[in-house]
Amino acid sequence: MRRVVGLASLLVLAVSAARADVPIEQLGRTENLTAPPNPHWVWVADVLLRRSALLDLDRGAFLGMVSTGYLAPTASFSRSRSEFYWPETYYSRGSRGSRTDVVTFYDTLSLSPTGEVVIPPKRAINVLPSGNAALTDDDRFLAVFNMTPATSLSIVDVGRRAFVGEIATPGCSLVFAAGTRRFLVLCADGSLLTVTLDDAGREASKVRAAAFFDWRSDPVTEKAVRYGDRWLFVSFEGIVHPVDVSGDAPRIEATWSLLDADDRSASWKIGGYQHLAVHQASGRFYSLMHQGGADTHKEPGSELWVYDLATRKRIQRLELRHPGFSLLSQDFEFGRSWVWPFDRLYDWMLDFVVPNPGVSQIQVTQDDEPLLVTGSQFSGSVAVYEARSLRFLRRVPSGNLTVHSLQAPWGGRGRAP
Repeated sequence: MRRVVGLASLLVLAVSAARADVPIEQLGRTENLTAPPNPHWVWVADVLLRRSALLDLDRGAFLGMVSTGYLAPTASFSRSRSEFYWPETYYSRGSRGSRTDVVTFYDTLSLSPTGEVVIPPKRAINVLPSGNAALTDDDRFLAVFNMTPATSLSIVDVGRRAFVGEIATPGCSLVFAAGTRRFLVLCADGSLLTVTLDDAGREASKVRAAAFFDWRSDPVTEKAVRYGDRWLFVSFEGIVHPVDVSGDAPRIEATWSLLDADDRSASWKIGGYQHLAVHQASGRFYSLMHQGGADTHKEPGSELWVYDLATRKRIQRLELRHPGFSLLSQDFEFGRSWVWPFDRLYDWMLDFVVPNPGVSQIQVTQDDEPLLVTGSQFSGSVAVYEARSLRFLRRVPSGNLTVHSLQAPWGGRGRAP
């Protein structure tokens, strides 16, 4: 017992010494982030705790947090104004009572809410990482996907901070930006609905195109990524369906496969809740992959495969490391390690002892020195790699219990030049 007490005392002294140079937090003090936002700042959302944390991937530091209401995993970021928009849901009794849906406006540097627009209490509540809201390419109108189970879009004029109206989208769900006044909506029969707005944000037209995938034999996932003026949808069997939105109407391009014959015989599949990412400037396309049977498209990925979109060829593959546990790795309050030897022991245990739950989310920053960040729905920490070499750099705790989406909104317009 004396040995245990002595060891505990030494540990307390070591932790105290490691934190001795950390100033005591001053309650009531507020600070702003530096301008412009760093491209290596990434949002990590946790729908269980109803919040999203902003992390600095270079310093491994926690920068701030936004409370996002009930099941609101992603925001829309303005490219022309220093603000972002979060569709949120609140209940008067916490998890019950009168429901209020809003689009909240946040300042990019202070992370403070600057206003809100009340929208119909119909917002689709799910944990999808994308497709629940979309901002037009000129940053004017925000469309929020509704499901009650009838489907529709709520349109908000973010310039005037006003609700414009609701547009019915029967049989079609989610929303993807496709121009200065247009949105794409994915339909259950494999087709696309194009919704065009007038300058006031009202419905100008709705056009439904022919099906571009077979929903019976090989449906696409809703987790598409945008590359320039193309949306890249990927099917359960790894078939890429590019959709060009640069013209007056969507143009369906030739499909191509992420898998060759050997990959299929080895039962490789796409998988994860946010399983695709693209670096606009280099044209590198990232996909989470795992080995599994039919209908395992939500299983986390064990490997990352990288493709050159110009040649449509795989150029790299990586066995992914454990993203870590947020509340065990570092002192979250101060964003720093407790004691160096314990940090090394923690990394060793994650790499060689603790079972790897796999990776559910990936994201790539849009700068000239891009970083790849990975997360898991089973842990709140993220792992950081160099996006080009795929060299592992570090794990960064977010303070969350889980990771439901990753967003890297700065360092580029998110579209190819």
